[in-house]
Amino acid sequence: MEYRNLGASGLRVPVLSFGAGTFGGSGPLFGAWGNTDAEEARRLVDICLEAGVNLFDTADVYSAGASEEVLGQAIRGRRDAVLISTKTALPMGEGPQDWGTSRARLIRATEDALRRLGTDYIDLLQLHAFDASTPVEEVLSTLDGLVAAGKIRYVGVSNFAGWELMKSLAAVERWGYPRYVAHQVYYSLAGRDYEWELMPLGADQGVGALVWSPLAWGRLTGKIRRGEPLPAASRLHETAQYGPPVDDERLFDIIEVLDSTAAETGKTVPQIAINWLLGRPTVSSVIIGARNEDQLRQNLAAADWRLSKDQIERLDAVSAVTAPYPYFPYRRQQGFARLNPPIV
Repeated sequence: MEYRNLGASGLRVPVLSFGAGTFGGSGPLFGAWGNTDAEEARRLVDICLEAGVNLFDTADVYSAGASEEVLGQAIRGRRDAVLISTKTALPMGEGPQDWGTSRARLIRATEDALRRLGTDYIDLLQLHAFDASTPVEEVLSTLDGLVAAGKIRYVGVSNFAGWELMKSLAAVERWGYPRYVAHQVYYSLAGRDYEWELMPLGADQGVGALVWSPLAWGRLTGKIRRGEPLPAASRLHETAQYGPPVDDERLFDIIEVLDSTAAETGKTVPQIAINWLLGRPTVSSVIIGARNEDQLRQNLAAADWRLSKDQIERLDAVSAVTAPYPYFPYRRQQGFARLNPPIV
């Protein structure tokens, strides 16, 4: 397994990490992904560690805390062998302190996560969303205190807009608070919006991408084809409205190129979609999920090989979209290219 530095930090993470959103299985939306119990989770963790995948990502909102509890049970007795990433900010209840990233909420959320995970420290704590109601200085000073107390080691964010992240990083520079080293983002062949602003920001500021939903909310599993109904077992029947929207015709065009690439390489459609992401700038790790051992082993096989230059170019071309203003392609033409060189 290849390891990369997480952004500009010294933390080395595997290029594939495991998302524990399927652990637990309670709650309306964030509990609908799976119902993996502790015994099954421990076996999945075994397989990950055997493959060199030691980063496990969860969140307090996944199954209303049950995902963290199951993950904690699955790693019991081998805490030093794993890296734990969890997230907080989304609502965990109806009370005024049950959501956001105020000082009170962050301290309580961290203590609750530590208890559920059965550990005394979190390797990476990420803010699940930007809280516009709390000053960034309050957020960062609280994280600083949690780092100083040894309860968290690195900090990151998830689903931030460019200005939200940059505003926070400016406060970091001014006050010397711990720096965000990770941004957990949606990025896939069917959803390349990350490239317009957040990727250049990450490259410039040393913020590594942790990619969620690399298979475009289940659309790039290899089970969806043009002119065919969704498979009965597909989660899209119930969850499509909650995920990032995708134009169907563009999606089917992408799938057809994935199919032809699969025929050339002997790999599966999901493996190719994940592998394409591993070659993208600023990507530190791609988060994969699985409900069973076979699915996990298939996803783990997406690493340790590379697509050819021609295959990458075809995937790039079929998945490309016109960026909105001010990210129009003309920024890469004539004199604009000198001001905005390509990210490598």
